[in-house]
Amino acid sequence: MGNETSGHPHQRSVQARWDGGLRAVVTAGEFEMIVDEPESVPGGTGKGPQPTEVLLASVASCFTIAMAYSANKRGIELGDLDVEATGTYDGPRFSKIRVEVRATSPEGEELAKLMKVAERVCYVTRTLTTNPEVEIVAV
Repeated sequence: MGNETSGHPHQRSVQARWDGGLRAVVTAGEFEMIVDEPESVPGGTGKGPQPTEVLLASVASCFTIAMAYSANKRGIELGDLDVEATGTYDGPRFSKIRVEVRATSPEGEELAKLMKVAERVCYVTRTLTTNPEVEIVAV
């Protein structure tokens, strides 16, 4: 798993460029994504998900991948898998993020064990549960 970018080991960067209104174009590796606010917000054009939705998408997608990785590593057959991340707003932040996992297999205790393993390997949920330092600087 490559965790290097720009010659800095163990770092990952993405860039966001203002694109007018309340829209940003985010470059992540070879991919671009538009992040925007809905048209109901003055300046929003609804051309992409909101930043908070991108955060929740990071949680849901990373946990999904962690489940698949963990199941594969343990030789567990993973059936249909859906992961939903829901944020509860508390002012200008989420006070809680709930991750719901639905799988056709494994079930019950085996699913619970697999979820615990996935919790250990999911970079996004591990990062959020450890309150990382956020440093904002002008360069």
